[in-house]
Amino acid sequence: MTNFIADLVFLQKGGFVMYFLLLLSLLVVAIGVERLLYYHRQDAGRAFARDFAACMADGSYDSALNMISARQEVLPRLMCAALLAARSAIEMTPRAAASAYMEVQSGVALARLRDHLYTLSVIVTMAPLLGLLGTISGMIGAFSVFHVQSGQATAITGGVGEALIATATGLCVAIVALVVHAYFVQRQEKIVTDMEECFSLLETHIDVMLRRSEAGE
Repeated sequence: MTNFIADLVFLQKGGFVMYFLLLLSLLVVAIGVERLLYYHRQDAGRAFARDFAACMADGSYDSALNMISARQEVLPRLMCAALLAARSAIEMTPRAAASAYMEVQSGVALARLRDHLYTLSVIVTMAPLLGLLGTISGMIGAFSVFHVQSGQATAITGGVGEALIATATGLCVAIVALVVHAYFVQRQEKIVTDMEECFSLLETHIDVMLRRSEAGE
């Protein structure tokens, strides 16, 4: 109870913008947790891409196909669906059908991976500005005590010190949001790299299937 009262007093000292900064900090935490769970479900990991590439390099196509059909993450799921699209293509060649499917669906998957990241980038910019607004507002109130006959210095320095709380809080919120944003952008780039590598190998396999089909094997 004592800690709660102390936190409430701290918020009140920082001014009205502290409540907005509190909401932004809670939003950063909520986005971080939601994205962490989503990426955990959808990211097959670098090990999957390496194992798939090793199977394709060794010519173990059946093992590679069994590998992607047994996984539920976004990358193996797209690859499995692209292979089915290639095998069932009628008007287009299998490779064209697979490429068209992977291009469209990978764009959709990446858009979902980017969900809420723009919000984090906005918070990175907005939080320091809100903190600065709170500081300026507090300093205006602090310097308005010049008409007081006694205790002016103490009142002014105390008011400025409390006003700086908003700036410090805004910077802390922005730093946390920046770290969270950078982490998920890095994970997204790794997933994109894995997609490009695996899609290229899958298209090569589809070319092999097409040549075998044309040769009557």
